[in-house]
Amino acid sequence: MAHEKLWGGRFSEPTDKFVEEFTASIDFDKRLYHQDIRGSIAHARMLGKQGILPMAEVEKIVAGLREVLVRIEAGKFDFSVALEDIHMNIEARLTEKIGEAGKRLHTGRSRNDQVALDIRLYLRDEIVEISAYLDMLVDSLIHQAEKNLGVIMPGYTHLQTAQPILFSHHMMAYVEMFTRDKGRMEDCLRRMNVLPLGAGALAGTTFPIDREHVAELLDFPGVTRNSLDSVSDRDFALEFMAASSILMMHLSRFSEELILWSTSEFKFVELTDSFCTGSSIMPQKKNPDVPELVRGKTGRVYGNLMALLTVMKALPLAYNKDMQEDKEPLFDTIDTVKGSLKIFADMVREMRINAANMRAAAAKGFSTATDVADYLVRKGMPFRDAHEVVGKTVAYCIANNKDLPDLTLEEWQGFSDRIGEDIFDAITLEASVNARAATGGTALERVKAEIERVKAGR
Repeated sequence: MAHEKLWGGRFSEPTDKFVEEFTASIDFDKRLYHQDIRGSIAHARMLGKQGILPMAEVEKIVAGLREVLVRIEAGKFDFSVALEDIHMNIEARLTEKIGEAGKRLHTGRSRNDQVALDIRLYLRDEIVEISAYLDMLVDSLIHQAEKNLGVIMPGYTHLQTAQPILFSHHMMAYVEMFTRDKGRMEDCLRRMNVLPLGAGALAGTTFPIDREHVAELLDFPGVTRNSLDSVSDRDFALEFMAASSILMMHLSRFSEELILWSTSEFKFVELTDSFCTGSSIMPQKKNPDVPELVRGKTGRVYGNLMALLTVMKALPLAYNKDMQEDKEPLFDTIDTVKGSLKIFADMVREMRINAANMRAAAAKGFSTATDVADYLVRKGMPFRDAHEVVGKTVAYCIANNKDLPDLTLEEWQGFSDRIGEDIFDAITLEASVNARAATGGTALERVKAEIERVKAGR
């Protein structure tokens, strides 16, 4: 069916077909159909309340829009490139069904404030869902932390063995990260959650509309305060994509660790078969494809942020067609983040922990060297002197192919006469871990308390 342009009155020649296809957004913005219809129903009801449209026409519009929604959700709606976008597709179909009343729906609004509304409504729904996925991931991390309380692993700096820590403490570090991510999403939602409809094309409208009533119908706490900003603002999308980039960075760091930990060199964890693949040539392989792919998708989300920043960086007020390029990177970011969080939550919950290998690794690499220095400080030695004594002790161990627990008391006392028999109790893995009992430390009782604190706040 040929469709007449809803804005065609100004033009005497038809749009070039390639231009029509090049400028159309319906292939990707059709996912806004639910929000577009919801916004249009609220707008129509406000027009009726204000006496701008007769209530009989408003009821026809609302009924027609609901019928269009049913057809779209049933897969019985033919989207037309000729009608450019989701707004004009829905309006054209509504007018076909109910006649002249359908043409009155657009009274007092523009596609500029309409699309600004639709994107906010859509992103608002998606942020709520993403926050729920973040909760699922945090639950999986807490599950692993509780299930493996007491498991000791090496903590690293520079990817070198540093000090022994609890595996649960490591999991709770990611709980902190993803909790901050949820906070950033909630901050974004708070700033985004204002109604732009009523700004018109850029200057407002001459009709006596009630924006606050539309805001109430659509669950917005307030309305935007400047019509120019209302239609040209995409800060909320940029803020969401920036928060998503940080979130994906956290997932990528976690991915990197899971990839390392699942190698034959580490053997700290095993990802279940459902989250791995094999090799077409090497039958022994079990590849951690899920964390590898999430690590790769992080760059994709970064790219989406940079794409929209670049689109927006030189646009004069108010709306420009460039801003049509906001949707594809935004939608792709939403899909990528949701998929990554969902699969990570399931994968983390199901992964198996090799406690013996973690402990064996923690016992190597002089991981309790700092505890020896602290021991000497408690015996009255200045820390810098203690640091030097322990450094010499480690050098001796390396030269003699020993680790700190292998030294005899006589060897220890060759480095300092302050060292006594109690040195052997001070350098066990458990003693090292449990000595770090200040807030935020890795001691067992402190980690238990942190788990309970997080659970109580959920």
